[in-house]
Amino acid sequence: MAEKTAKDLLAEGDEALVQASFGTGEFAVAEELFQTARRAAAEVGDRSAQADADNGLGLLAHYRNIAKLMAGQQTDPAEVQAEEELFRSALITHQELGNVVGVAHSLFGIGLVYQVLHRDWSSAMPYYWQVLELAEVLEENGDLYARSEIHRHVGFYYMVEDVQPAEALRHLNLSLELRERLGDPRRIPSALEALGEAEAVAGNRDRALALLTEATDRARAAGLSPARIEGMEQTLRDVDQGVGIFAAGPSPDGAETVAGQGDPAAGQ
Repeated sequence: MAEKTAKDLLAEGDEALVQASFGTGEFAVAEELFQTARRAAAEVGDRSAQADADNGLGLLAHYRNIAKLMAGQQTDPAEVQAEEELFRSALITHQELGNVVGVAHSLFGIGLVYQVLHRDWSSAMPYYWQVLELAEVLEENGDLYARSEIHRHVGFYYMVEDVQPAEALRHLNLSLELRERLGDPRRIPSALEALGEAEAVAGNRDRALALLTEATDRARAAGLSPARIEGMEQTLRDVDQGVGIFAAGPSPDGAETVAGQGDPAAGQ
């Protein structure tokens, strides 16, 4: 059997990371795959693949930090710094090589660090705006999920920070459309939930309830983690009861990120 290339290992790492973040919560397999991919890339001098591995490891570190926030724990400043350094290292390499997709992934990762872990929208948005300018390039390169994610977070920005409900709905509708085109059932429920939250903020209660009910049903059908399903059920109950849950922003959903600047355990 031929030895796996760094590209093969990166693809396996990406899939393992999705499974861990949406389902099992166990990141060790994904971490080993990304580390092995980085070593394999270094052996053949593939700097692009090394930087891709750094982006993967940065995102993995981010999901681990989110898990702490969702559990009501504090993040370790050293771990947050290490996460940011992985994204910044990858960014430098991808910029030197002219890898636009890799640059977009790194910029987005740095934006996540500021928005989610430092709860600093003003520092995050310059990175998000740069990625938004590259959104079509991401799609042209087949990365529908990355484009979905940037529209998702820009949608959150317009939902909870620079409040413009119409813009929030536009971006979050596009995020959902991209995930539906991608066709991964694990990734669709969180997009439905985000859109449902935006509809609630916009005052469209019936539409919000329909979307949140669908999100919960599809999360169960996709076998998502109990924590994700419970979070969606809580959001649905809150909207149904008219509880004002959105002042702190949407809640963390594990594979993505904490969108608001209030209590991170309150939902993504």
